[in-house]
Amino acid sequence: MPKLAAFPKAFMHSLCKDGSMKLATWIELASQLDIEGLEWYAGFLEMQDTHNWKLFRKMVEDKGKVIPMMCCSPDFTHPSKTFRQKEIDKQKYWIDMTHALGGSYCRVLSGQRRPELSIQEGVKLAADSIQSCLPYAEERNIILILENHYKDDFWEYPEFAQKMDVFTQLVDSIDHPNFGVNYDPSNAFLAGEDPLELLKKVSHRVVTMHASDRYLKYGTIEDLRNEEDGALGYAKRLSHGEIGKGLNDYDAIFTELKRVGFDSWISIEDGVEGMDQLERSVAFLRKKMAQYWPD
Repeated sequence: MPKLAAFPKAFMHSLCKDGSMKLATWIELASQLDIEGLEWYAGFLEMQDTHNWKLFRKMVEDKGKVIPMMCCSPDFTHPSKTFRQKEIDKQKYWIDMTHALGGSYCRVLSGQRRPELSIQEGVKLAADSIQSCLPYAEERNIILILENHYKDDFWEYPEFAQKMDVFTQLVDSIDHPNFGVNYDPSNAFLAGEDPLELLKKVSHRVVTMHASDRYLKYGTIEDLRNEEDGALGYAKRLSHGEIGKGLNDYDAIFTELKRVGFDSWISIEDGVEGMDQLERSVAFLRKKMAQYWPD
């Protein structure tokens, strides 16, 4: 059966910006959930001190949990070679961070969808940069996971490979045992696309998953596609919601993942309304996982 992790979506500002929450508090809260792991974020304020890395690993493991995945956001589509090299160096630093925490999976992205960039140019820049990091990751037994992402909080433009055709082109251009896909069904909605259609195209490459859900505040999916198809800024019609109560069809998602033999980490990226909501999302996923992976 796949394993379940959680990400502190509700507490990102407190953990990454103003420091009003300490990681020890999040570890304590998360350890009370019915999960096996805590997905980490490279931008946690307390991670700036490398001496803390092994301390946090021990704190998590003392609670009987592990840190399987690292969330970070390299920008590999910048036209400057010097800029891209700095991003490659940052990615290697995050790989070291993942390794020190005992993790196995470290996220990569393509980069920003800069208007002057052609699809062919962007795919090549992103693929070349990711491939530059793969030997380093392999030496440390880390798998780089490319997410069908929407947009980093600090980026001017959305993800270059946000659209399904570009994402699949980038995935297909990288063939390495230490590379795979982190599938996030909700992000497909933000691209105005069908998450199940995307999954069927990449399911054989999926090694981790972000579990989340979205609901429409107004209008229809067709309105979303017509009006906010890949627009700058967060799609106004969509909001985070409790898993199992939004637009995602988890029966269809898990059916496809089970079909291809998926047996890895599912990390919850929801619970924006707090721990009670996160607990309900955990309960929903536990029930569904037991249904599709009964043994």
